Amino acid sequence: MVQENQTLPEFILLGFSDLGALQGPLFWAVLLVYLVSLLGNSMIILLTQASPSLHSPMYFFLRHLSVVELLYTTDIVPRALADLAARHPRAISFRGCAAQMSIFIVLGISECCLLTAMAYDRYAAICRPLHYSALMSRRACVAMVSSSWLMGVLTATTHSSLIFSLPFPRRPVVPHFLCDILPVLRLASAGKRRSEVSVMTATVVFIMVPFSLIVTSYARILGAILAMASAQSRRKVFSTCSSHLLVVCLFFGTTSITYIQPRAGSSVTTDRILSLLYTVVTPMLNPIIYTLRNREVAGALRLMVKRQVFPP
Repeated sequence: MVQENQTLPEFILLGFSDLGALQGPLFWAVLLVYLVSLLGNSMIILLTQASPSLHSPMYFFLRHLSVVELLYTTDIVPRALADLAARHPRAISFRGCAAQMSIFIVLGISECCLLTAMAYDRYAAICRPLHYSALMSRRACVAMVSSSWLMGVLTATTHSSLIFSLPFPRRPVVPHFLCDILPVLRLASAGKRRSEVSVMTATVVFIMVPFSLIVTSYARILGAILAMASAQSRRKVFSTCSSHLLVVCLFFGTTSITYIQPRAGSSVTTDRILSLLYTVVTPMLNPIIYTLRNREVAGALRLMVKRQVFPP
């Protein structure tokens, strides 16, 4: 990743410096959302760890998803807040940009895989209840989570090595508030077209394959729900999947538009808005969705609050 016999370039993150006076309100809005995200995901991690009623495989995956969300926002938001406070474009070192992108890719791919594992968990619980304990054993759950992190690390290593081995100008200006894959890749002095095709192909694969597996799982779940005779049973089963479906739509919707849209149809403003959604807003909404729409999580939260306010 180090460019030999050259002074390493220093990237200039444009951020939101073109917004002028709007940077101040945006700073406070992003800070508020970030703090809510930290609080909400920390609460999910604490609840699923401390409450015996939340020790099922579904909440095991949810806990790891919240860990990913915490790290995801912390990789991006503090730097973005510092840039907003500065009110002007600031530099990030070559190694700093490479590190931010690598962590970003690791966590993004890991989240894709975790959401896929959660969909498979719902499929096993609803469509194969007699085999659920065997399919979703502790060893199987740990293997799925470990594989999610491994896929993230392998993808990040491949992408980052490919991108940061390319030649860059001395002080390239990144029209973004983070070192994202495509904005950085497009600044390369040579070889970027071939690398862009390779990275885009890999990105599409790592977005579409997990999404296809999730769709397959829910297609079978839908078939099982429609086969149920009782309307109450159908509502109960669907309610266990609704939170996960909302999170999947939020994550895959924003990332698909960002990374799969044609290059000619993208703009700097659109890319930044979408990036704000999946790096700042979505990690805040996930714990809210799971808390408000999940009776078990909401019940565990009420019980924890009650024990803190009225200790036995």
